[in-house]
Amino acid sequence: MTLAGETDGANRTTATAGLPGLLDELRWRGMLHSTSSGLTERLATGKSIKGYNGFDPTGSSLHIGSLVPIFGLIHLQRAGGTPVVVVGGGTAMIGDPSGRSSERLLLSRTTVEENIVGIQSQLTRFLDFDGPNGAELVDNYEWLSSYSLLRFLRDIGKHLTVPYMLAKDSVQIRLDAGLSFTEFSYMLLQAADFLHLYRAGGVEMQMGGADQWGNMTAGLELIRKEFGLGDGQDLAYALSYPLLTNPSGEKFGKTAAGTSVWLDPAKTSPFKFYQYWLDADDRDMAKYLRTFTLFDRAKIEDLEAQQAAHPELRVAQRAVGYDLTARVHSDEAARNAVRLSEAAFSKEPIRDPDVLEGLYREIDGFEFTAEDLAGGALRLAIASGLYASNGDARRAITQGGLSINDERVTAVDSAVPASIAGRYLVLRAGKKTVRMGRLKR
Repeated sequence: MTLAGETDGANRTTATAGLPGLLDELRWRGMLHSTSSGLTERLATGKSIKGYNGFDPTGSSLHIGSLVPIFGLIHLQRAGGTPVVVVGGGTAMIGDPSGRSSERLLLSRTTVEENIVGIQSQLTRFLDFDGPNGAELVDNYEWLSSYSLLRFLRDIGKHLTVPYMLAKDSVQIRLDAGLSFTEFSYMLLQAADFLHLYRAGGVEMQMGGADQWGNMTAGLELIRKEFGLGDGQDLAYALSYPLLTNPSGEKFGKTAAGTSVWLDPAKTSPFKFYQYWLDADDRDMAKYLRTFTLFDRAKIEDLEAQQAAHPELRVAQRAVGYDLTARVHSDEAARNAVRLSEAAFSKEPIRDPDVLEGLYREIDGFEFTAEDLAGGALRLAIASGLYASNGDARRAITQGGLSINDERVTAVDSAVPASIAGRYLVLRAGKKTVRMGRLKR
């Protein structure tokens, strides 16, 4: 298994500047948004530090929106720090208002526990949980569930004023639409997490997205209040990452259809995972190369130069897609995803039955019957789902926009070419739309 801080083969990299160079590493990669006072000086000491990031177990799988904080923890570990993964088993039962326009559904403890198992398994693909600075995973339900209401208000609530909490952006954007007391209390719960981790585990740093800055600084305030230190003394620290968006300003992590791209192969197959990165906008690739790989600066700049010279080859997209697919799934899965992708969009005819079957499973496969074959190209075009009506299919055929088994269909009553391997048909509409048909048995 590839350990955190490494990629296979020629892409193997290690951090050389240690903790004093961590912020510079994140900065050139475009992964640094804000830091609290004193963090630069603390890291400059070179003394080991524990930093944590929270992950929301409201689903059984993480999605690619979680990759920024995951890679932040990887960089911390490579620099010699200890990453601490806090799975929000307690806070997931409440709901964070940050970045949301409505209140989320509350989950049962059983559901949350099942989700944590899946998430922990996925994180082992990124972080090394062994060794002297092996990653640690904790569930905040362990300590949050021990609070009674009275004890929580006395020990935590008394330290943060209502005006202080109302001033946070995550609260302000929800006030007009409605914010329940349950969600309003989330900031206190996250601050309680930081206090517990600092006091019980020696965790000095919290890391997270820019939209979490208000919650993170609330934790710093609580630690200062709890330990009776003035504003000029720093005992704990916060570091935030920029929020990634696409060129249209939409939040990173969704497909064009608005669905999430998951790390679980049962939710997003390795092929579709790889294809997401292959289809990424050229304007995003410099950002993705820096954020989602551990390639060094020289390799990234070389890939950027190749991308600029020949954008049609999608060199950067292929590099990011393969590296991430191998890390999330496996090298074998990544190689197979590349094989299927190249076959699907190659100008060469596909004849390998294994590839045909793989594409049938991955790219909108449909079944056809002997009657569909006898009905000719028009009937098959409708059966494939490529066209919504006979009229749409007729227009596409008369305009030369449909091919079957890489043979251009020239008339609506054209005979269907012989099935490949006695079972498969490849329909193409334009340059990018492919449907794989399989004879029904």
